[in-house]
Amino acid sequence: MTDFMGDSWMLPCMTKQMIGMDCPGCGIQRSISLLLQGDIISSFLMYPALIPIIFLLGFLIFDMFVNVKYSEQLKLWGTIIAVGTIITSYIIKLTLT
Repeated sequence: MTDFMGDSWMLPCMTKQMIGMDCPGCGIQRSISLLLQGDIISSFLMYPALIPIIFLLGFLIFDMFVNVKYSEQLKLWGTIIAVGTIITSYIIKLTLT
């Protein structure tokens, strides 16, 4: 799918520029762009942690306005899943490149 937004808004990765290797956040901007275009599968493949991060942020915002039973446990597990996905996908990316 063509990128209707262009790449001009994307910030360069300082880690990649300085060290020459991807950081754990590399790919999130393109993943957001792909998600905004409706290409969920390509977005997930670009940065798998984006979907859990969006769900976690959505829950955190929802929890500010609604009293959710077991919200602390849900926040903890949401964070574990998001961070675990970031770490796992980063390790896989490092081993495949």
